[in-house]
This record gives sequence, structure tokens and C-alpha cells, in this order.
Amino acid sequence: MDTGLFIALLNPTIALALGAAFLVLWFHQRHRPYLAVLALSYAFCPAGFLLQYFTLPIGMAPTKLLSNICFTIAACCLAGAIVARYGRRVPYVGIGILAGGGLSALCWFLFVQPDLTWRILAMNFGFGGLSLLVAAELRTVRRNGPTEMILFVLALLSGLNFIGRTLAIVVVQGPFTTYDGFYSSSYWTTALLSQALLSLLIALSLFTAAALDVMKALKAETYTDPLSGLLNRRGFEERATLLLRQCASARLPVALVLADLDHFKALNDQHGHAAGDRVIADFAAKLSFATGTRGAAGRIGGEEFAVLLPLCDLASARLFAEAIRSLYSSGGVTTLPPGVRVTASFGVAARTGDEGLAPLMQRADEALYKAKKNGRDSVRLSFERAETVFVPENASFG
Repeated sequence: MDTGLFIALLNPTIALALGAAFLVLWFHQRHRPYLAVLALSYAFCPAGFLLQYFTLPIGMAPTKLLSNICFTIAACCLAGAIVARYGRRVPYVGIGILAGGGLSALCWFLFVQPDLTWRILAMNFGFGGLSLLVAAELRTVRRNGPTEMILFVLALLSGLNFIGRTLAIVVVQGPFTTYDGFYSSSYWTTALLSQALLSLLIALSLFTAAALDVMKALKAETYTDPLSGLLNRRGFEERATLLLRQCASARLPVALVLADLDHFKALNDQHGHAAGDRVIADFAAKLSFATGTRGAAGRIGGEEFAVLLPLCDLASARLFAEAIRSLYSSGGVTTLPPGVRVTASFGVAARTGDEGLAPLMQRADEALYKAKKNGRDSVRLSFERAETVFVPENASFG
């Protein structure tokens, strides 16, 4: 096998392996359709490369057109998948203009005014434009993490490769007039090798991004309560501990609100567990909406919830709890019969000094117990301060 044929088969082999890998990933993560689009992209690449090297019975010109159509579909799929992976709106119009413009110019210089150099420039400029379009879309997310920055840089390099490298070689070597010696030229050799390298680097970055997605999903499952959508006890304690530490270093106030649904066992017994689950989900939605992204809300028990509120003193936290209590008790739950009223009791405690989460929760729980004991559907406050130990200056130990 000559060197030219070996290099020509290098890209199809790499592309097939990468396409198969993305297809396997998609089978295990069907909720991420961009993986299927990536598999489709890398599946079209081998056909494009092989049709560049081998001519079909339909003739040279139609074969070259089919080859570049395969390349164009692969490039459009890759660009759309990368943009979609990062939650950006896929620029279908821009992709269509660049892809359609490149193919239109190719057809003109292939069938109307045959010119090999202009065919090369037309397609490479189209692919370079697609790469720069992806870079422009990733510009706003490039600082979100290392994979985002790597893909942003690779998109820029890909654009420079398609446009800058092609222009440099055409200027240095002069225009290409025929295919004689074209596949052994420095243009074709550098095109194949650079494409193989960039394809591998882009694919590795996307594999890393997919792995990070899986890890993030697993972490979310570990720390999230599936019924309420709030943090579970473990997740709440970790998040609350972090917020307490941040508030302590910045010397900012913070308060804790504990909530417990009233007569929940009786409600379950009378209306069924499905209705009880709906009550929990409904209360959690209201709690999450009121908390926002600044605080931490969690379901720490069967019908018990906790909210840590940074930048809130005791009075502000009481207003928060009263707002939730009145909002919830005044409305009905869709799964319950009309007229059935569900209420909740609240205990509120504000942090004093460098009080940790455990004593803060204990004081809020004591206030919640008072609310439950005194008729429910109410808010009680903890006015106690964290216990301190006074040590005289002249005290000695041991």
C-alpha cells in the first residue's frame, strides 16, 4: 500500500471509530440527542474521504460533488451538535448560508466553469466559516470550564486551518489545474493530517464533556430528592455548610427556616399516598420558587423541609416563613377534593456568631415544635443565642 493511499484511509478509519463511539454513548444516554448527531457527523466523513480518492462509475465530477456533500453534512452536523451541547440555540440560518454557499460555488466551478483551485477555496472557506461560527457561539460559554475553552480554541484553529492553510498553500504552490499529482501534493497531505488531528482533539473534548455530563447527573441524583426536586438531607447539609462558611467569612447574616406539613399522616391515610406525594411536590415547588438561587432548600424528612437564607436576619426570615405559610394555606392542591385545606408549621432561627449548622437546626427545630404544639399553621421564632463558654483570663488548665 502506497503512502498516499494509507493517508487517505487514515481519516475514514478514525471517523468510523469515533462515530461508533458516539453512537454507543447515545444508546446509553438517549436524552442527549446531540450525541446521535455527532455519530451521524462522523459517519458521513468516511464516505467523503473515500469518494475523494476513488471515482464512481457515474464520473469524476458527480463523484466529487457527492464527496463534498458528505463533507458538508458532516460539518453541519458537527457544528450543530457542539452548539446544542452547550445549550445555545443552533444557528440554522448561518449554517445553511455557509453550507449552501460553499456547495453552490463548488457546483459552479465543477460544472459551469471548471476550476480546481476555486473548488478547493470555495469548500474550505465554507468549512472555515462554519468553524468560526461555532467559535462565535462558544465565545459566551468558553469560561465555564476547561472543555468549553478547549473546544473554543479548537474551533478557531479549525477555521484558521481551513482558510489560512489553504490560502497559504495555493499562494506558494500556485493554482491547481488538474488532479494529476493533487493527492500527493502538500495541500492534500496537510489537509488529511490536520483533519485527523483536529477530529481526534474535538472528539476527545466532546467525550470529556459527555463524561462530565454523566458525573453531573450522578451527583444531582445523589444530592437531590426525586419527589420534591429539592436537595435531599445530605445535599442540603453540604450546601448549607458551604453557605454558612461563606457568610461567616463575609460577616453576613444568615437564617434557617424549618417547615413541617400539618397532619400529613392523616392526609395520606384518608386520600392515599399519591395525593400525599402531590402535596409534597406542590409545597416544594412553592418553597423553591420563594427561595430562588441565593439560598438552599431541601427536603430533610418525610414531610419536613429546610431553607437556609443568606443575607437574612430573624425578622426577614420570619416574613419569608409567613409568606409561604399564608400562600400555601390559602390555596388548594389539585389532587385533593375541593375544600380540603393543607397547612404547614414553621420554626425560624437566625445564626449567632460562628454557630454551626447542627445547633442552628436544633434551635429552629425547637421553634418548629412550639408551632406544632400551639395549634399548627403558624410561625415560631428562636430568640435564643448559641451557648458560649466564659473562660476567665487567669484560668489555668492541667
